[in-house]
Amino acid sequence: MTRPFGYFVHHQGRGHAERCAAIANALPAGRPLTVFCARDDIFPAMSGQVEIVRLPSLFEANGDETPGLDWVSTPATLHCAPLGWPGIRHAMATLTHWFDHADPALMICDVSAEIAQLARICSVPHVKVVQHGDRGDAGHQAAYDGAAGLLAPFHADLAQPEWDATFRAKTCFAGGLGIDLRMPEREVARQRIGVLPDEEMILVLSGGGGEGFAQAPLGVGARSRPSARWITIGKIQRDWHATEPANIEHRGWVDDAADHIAAADLVIASTGNTTCQQILAAGRPWLAVPEWRYFDEQHRKAEALAAAGVACVRPHLPSSANGWTEALNEAWATHSPGRQRAMIDDAPADRVALWLEMLAARLGAPLTPAVTPIVLEPRPQ
Repeated sequence: MTRPFGYFVHHQGRGHAERCAAIANALPAGRPLTVFCARDDIFPAMSGQVEIVRLPSLFEANGDETPGLDWVSTPATLHCAPLGWPGIRHAMATLTHWFDHADPALMICDVSAEIAQLARICSVPHVKVVQHGDRGDAGHQAAYDGAAGLLAPFHADLAQPEWDATFRAKTCFAGGLGIDLRMPEREVARQRIGVLPDEEMILVLSGGGGEGFAQAPLGVGARSRPSARWITIGKIQRDWHATEPANIEHRGWVDDAADHIAAADLVIASTGNTTCQQILAAGRPWLAVPEWRYFDEQHRKAEALAAAGVACVRPHLPSSANGWTEALNEAWATHSPGRQRAMIDDAPADRVALWLEMLAARLGAPLTPAVTPIVLEPRPQ
């Protein structure tokens, strides 16, 4: 019997679930996959060989925790490991029981350095998903150093400069992993979202990982370019002092973000991974404004985007009409759609699945002889 892969998914990000599903659907039919997550309602459709096991949240208290244990220090190798949480104990017990009984070939750890270290302690080879950010701390380094391989859901040209040759050599870069690569044509997308063919449209895309962009600076921006139609999607922070012109429209959460991106003449967005990949795939002029995240993830990603010449970056939304005019003009002037689209691989999920299978074979857990894995030429990075 073919040994399964495991996959731990951070339950607060749909982008994590989408790349898990992309990999799951690209794996050979003979490779079972068990997904561990605190939610089972965030995943796109996955193949029949996938099992989802719900775990208690490792980050959210549910009321049965023992209070007052914060006086015990947290070791440098851990990020989030509070004491006295029955839910965490149950989650770890579920994982270690599965490790013992399933004898997995690989455990893929998306986000959690602690789960990566747990797999290594339990003698299970793991693949760690790599994100941007200042991650030179002991916890991340333990997860990276102990990994059989690293998976970066972005192009190799967006690697951070301090990642050395050894780090890159064990990393599979996969630009576009987890997004629908079939971006609609501009004209079709405009028909779908109700924008006229000759309108200048500026899209403000605010992701779900934080509180979103503030309303007041967007009003200043829309007023600075009154000839354009400004549309926002996602979460917007309401400001009591904001005064908005008639050319800005807030649509909130939508199910067709890809259509809005494809329809836009320019996109203003933060630098979350899914957002980045969609804008790069669409090849749109982009004013990138990073939001706060742990380990300065979005700021370091913005630096990488700027260095690759695929986005115009500002540390925050412009605060004056002149600032907006300068930023928008720079985004248009430096736009390189060909360079943006080159950041997206042709078949990233298939490449990752092949890489995982090759890694499993090297670790002594190949597919059974009756199953033939997909064969692709590895694309040079």
